Amino acid sequence: MCQDMMRAEIWLQDTMGSQEGIDALARKMGYSSSQIRRRFRNYFGLSPGAYRDRLRLEKAARLLIHTSSNINQIAGSCGYQNHSAFSRAFQRHYGQPPRRYRQSLRTTLKRQLNEVADFSYQIRELPPRKAVLTRLYRPSRIRDDLRDWLRRTPGAEALPARLEKATPLAIVHDRPLEGALPRLDLGMQLKAGSTTLALPPAFRLLDMPAERHACVILEHVSQLDAAVLYMACRGVSGHGEALSGAPPLLLQNHDRLELHLPLS
Repeated sequence: MCQDMMRAEIWLQDTMGSQEGIDALARKMGYSSSQIRRRFRNYFGLSPGAYRDRLRLEKAARLLIHTSSNINQIAGSCGYQNHSAFSRAFQRHYGQPPRRYRQSLRTTLKRQLNEVADFSYQIRELPPRKAVLTRLYRPSRIRDDLRDWLRRTPGAEALPARLEKATPLAIVHDRPLEGALPRLDLGMQLKAGSTTLALPPAFRLLDMPAERHACVILEHVSQLDAAVLYMACRGVSGHGEALSGAPPLLLQNHDRLELHLPLS
């Protein structure tokens, strides 16, 4: 993956709630607007504008399913300036208006609650942390050994040696919404007070805020989707706490995999 286009894609994700346009991205990257559009389309098959529109709609879908925010609030948080523009874009992408989509998906999840496997979980207040991450696109599968997976990832050999003992972390951006743009952040979690690091170009430092999470112990990574589904079903049915719609985190503490689901 071209590191410039990785940075461009992450910028589109980070700014999807704003009105900054592709010209701002081109200036940041040191390209002309036509260059950034051409290079981005070559790598992702979509123009930058179309890609960010899809990110916005996928975020909106997650918020509609998992939170009680009203549609105007969701539209604004996803970068839409008015309800009508959001509803038209949502209808084009998902084939139904936001309100009907919310009712349909929440009803389906409620019905599935008695059909999905049970998982035990704990609610934890997690303090602010940092993470050192690289982004992977269309990974073939998530591996059980996150540390070994990270070692085999291009650019990881240049990471500072002292990160070897940090907690391996994967952030899975295409859950809990099926069919989302497939991308995953892989790296390690650090304490909030960690000192500045010299990182290889493919890696970035991310500040992670204090959040409440539902934490599930997994026996192996193949349980990931079932555990996410179980917690989503509980959240919309009122038998558990609602998910925030933010991507799940998978951590490896020694030989134990922990799924952390951000809560509203």
